[in-house]
Amino acid sequence: MFLVALLPAEPVFSDVWALKQEVHQRTGSRNAVRLPPHITLVPPLRQPDSFEAEFQASLAEFARTQHGFSVGLRDFRWFGNRTLFVQVAQPEAVQAFHAALTAWCAEHLPQVPRENRPFTPHMTLATRDLPTTAVPELKADFAGRHYEATFEVRSFVLFRHDGQRWQNVAEFSLST
Repeated sequence: MFLVALLPAEPVFSDVWALKQEVHQRTGSRNAVRLPPHITLVPPLRQPDSFEAEFQASLAEFARTQHGFSVGLRDFRWFGNRTLFVQVAQPEAVQAFHAALTAWCAEHLPQVPRENRPFTPHMTLATRDLPTTAVPELKADFAGRHYEATFEVRSFVLFRHDGQRWQNVAEFSLST
């Protein structure tokens, strides 16, 4: 499986990683700590290992067509009762980047399926394996917290799942 994501720069990376670890320690939820803090651009995609070289080459070409941008994060939200995340504030730049990547994949990488739901950029803190008994306390706690940060996006990352964990296999620098 492959995944394409934006990783936040420091100190945002460490801040969000600490939040993910806190939720994991409090609830036992492990799914969100299997990947570093990130904004998913291409969700997990099953393809044979032989696809990796073509994917990398095409993503490198795409990266040369794109420029860096800023991402702002603000506070916490939920998707239903199962996913706690850090909200991307003013998501237009991330949405535009995602739209460009999606269009690129449609033209150059038809193996990458079109998403069937709206793109909502976010950084997950806890997801599917979050115990339902922990949700009310987490909702109350995170509703009372404030978090705000900004980071510059200068690259994006391709991850590959090796059967045990996600591996960062390539980073693609954007044009300056």
